[in-house]
Amino acid sequence: MKRATLYILFAIASTLLACDNNNPATTDYIPSAPDYTADVMWYNEPNDTAGNGADVFYIPSTWEFDWTTTDGVVCHYADVHNVQHRDNMAIEMKGVAAYMADGNNFYSPYYRHITLDTWATLDEELINHRYQEVSFKDVHNAFNHFIKHLNNNRPFVLAGFSQGGKSVVELMKVMPEEVRKRMVAAYVLGYKVTPDDVATAPHIVAATDSTDIGITICYNSVSDVKYVKPVIAAPNVMCINPVNWRTDATPAQLNDSVTVTLSPEHQVLVLEGFDGSYLPNILDILNVGDYHGIEPWVYSEHLRKNIKQRIRHFRSQE
Repeated sequence: MKRATLYILFAIASTLLACDNNNPATTDYIPSAPDYTADVMWYNEPNDTAGNGADVFYIPSTWEFDWTTTDGVVCHYADVHNVQHRDNMAIEMKGVAAYMADGNNFYSPYYRHITLDTWATLDEELINHRYQEVSFKDVHNAFNHFIKHLNNNRPFVLAGFSQGGKSVVELMKVMPEEVRKRMVAAYVLGYKVTPDDVATAPHIVAATDSTDIGITICYNSVSDVKYVKPVIAAPNVMCINPVNWRTDATPAQLNDSVTVTLSPEHQVLVLEGFDGSYLPNILDILNVGDYHGIEPWVYSEHLRKNIKQRIRHFRSQE
C-alpha cells in the first residue's frame, strides 16, 4: 500500500472520528478491555510456510482523537470493540505486514491506545499515566498471550511505530530473560529510547550494524535537527541509519533524490531532498518539520531486507 494512500485514509478517518473538545464532561470513559483469546482482537498473517522464518509481534501507532460517548463522556483511548477503530488500526497493520510478514508469521493486537489529543498535551507525565493505566496493560496482555499460545518457542521480532515503538521499549523492560533469548531484534520506529529506559533495562542495547541480534533498532526522521520533537524523539540515546546501517554521520542515498544522514549529536536522521508535504499536520505537533508519518513506510524495503538478514543470522547461531 502506498504511503500517500495510507495517510489520506488516516486523515479522513481521523477527521470523521474527532470529537467536539468543547463538549463538557465530568468523567473520562475507559472502554472495556480486549480479550486476546478472541481472533477478532488480532490481525494475523501466517507466512512462514518453509519454517525458517520467525514470528513478528507488531504494535501499531496512534489512530484516534479524543471522542465522546452517547452520554457526552470524553474518552482518551481507542475502543477495540468499535469496528471503525479496529479498521483504522488495520490500515497500518496491513501496510506493515506487506514487508514484515514476508516469510514470517505476523501477529498484531488491537489495543486501547491513548489518543492523539493526549500526545498533543506534550505532558509526558499525563501521557505515561494514561498509557500505563490502560494501553500498556493491553499490550502486555497481548504479548503474554502471544508467547504462551501463538509463538511456540520460535524466534521472534518485536516491532512498533510511534506509540507502538513506546510499547516495544516498555515490553523489553518487563520481558523475562528466557523469552528475551528468542528475540531476534526490536524495532523502535519513530520513537525514543531514553537514558532512563536503559538505566532501568541495561539489556536494551543499540544496534551497531545490519546483522547483530538481540539488539534495538531506533530512529526518528526530520528535515532539520531544530524540528526534533521531545515528546517522541528526545532525549534519545540510540539511532541507526536504516539505509546504510551505520551509527555515524556517513550519508546514505535512499533513492535518486533523498539523502539520509544521521546526526550523532541529536541521535536523529536528517533527510535532504524529501518532500513531506503530503503528510497530514497532526495537531501542529507531528509532521511539522519532522517526518514522523513516514517512519514505517519510506524505509520499508530496507527494513524488509534487514529483518531477513537478522533472522538468518539468529538461526545460524541456534
